[in-house]
Amino acid sequence: MASRSVNKVILVGHLGRDAETKFLPSGVAVTKFSVATNRRFKDTQSGEWKEETDWTNVVLWRAENLANYLTKGKQLYVEGRLQTRSYEDKDGKKVYSTEVVADEVILLGGQGGGGGGRSGGGDDFSQQPVSQPRSAQRSAPQQQPEPDSFGQGITDDDVPF
Repeated sequence: MASRSVNKVILVGHLGRDAETKFLPSGVAVTKFSVATNRRFKDTQSGEWKEETDWTNVVLWRAENLANYLTKGKQLYVEGRLQTRSYEDKDGKKVYSTEVVADEVILLGGQGGGGGGRSGGGDDFSQQPVSQPRSAQRSAPQQQPEPDSFGQGITDDDVPF
């Protein structure tokens, strides 16, 4: 099994600044933003609780309308892969940059911008996605059935009791 590898990243955090979209000469959109994730831990020496924030740079390709929704402070779910690239700076020194190349970005917390959604279990990612995985076919949105009718077209008037 030595020939198999995995490169997958999942982040749930808050945007540190508004997303920026730029276009390559070919017309392809590149959206960049940073995500803050927090970690709480107990210091072994002092016994006090401490909080640490990590900032992760994220790149999303071909999502030109997304930056309008990705504003500072919004909570989001990002799924993608790590990519490290290198380049030479103006002094000729080799610089390495690691970022997440996103395949999927989902806004969390409802439309109000503040932590909406269901309370309880922290794995509620049922909000509307604002981007689709590249593997998903781009088609017209499908009509979702009403939750009460379960897609059967049955109303309360149809029930005999």
